[in-house]
Amino acid sequence: MKDQKHFLLSELQAQRHHLLKTIDGLDEATMLTQILPSGWSPAGLIHHLTHDVERFWFRQVLLNEPNAILTPDGEEAWDVPANISAAEIVDEYILESMYNDAIVQKLKLDTAPAWWDHDLFGHGPPQDMSEILLHVIAETATHAGHMDIVRELYDGQQHMVLTNEDRPGR
Repeated sequence: MKDQKHFLLSELQAQRHHLLKTIDGLDEATMLTQILPSGWSPAGLIHHLTHDVERFWFRQVLLNEPNAILTPDGEEAWDVPANISAAEIVDEYILESMYNDAIVQKLKLDTAPAWWDHDLFGHGPPQDMSEILLHVIAETATHAGHMDIVRELYDGQQHMVLTNEDRPGR
């Protein structure tokens, strides 16, 4: 049986892979198109995952790295910076994911967070890296589901949907 850290990291990698497969084949214009009333684009969602999820939870909360939070005050990570392409945003997400995988590999699951802002969150910090991994898995999976919906709205493509013909016993 896999150890717990390997299992959690594998689950996170699977959610990241699902997200990236869902956007596979979208062109630059589509990646930047805002289809929902909330105004985010696929590139904006990935930018959010890079900065507000991956960088924030691993670099800021877990390690308290200097300059871990790169989004300037007043800007939202959901917004796509004007000077970066959608492909660069995706590449940045992949690189951040790889960096964070290396962090997880080096540390024990019971590693306590090095930073937490009680005033910002209004509750206590995660107990350890395993809770951080669970949070990042849940948030990544949630946003992968959002991206599934947006992709279907764009061009009808469905990712990982079983048709009646695919179901066992049919």
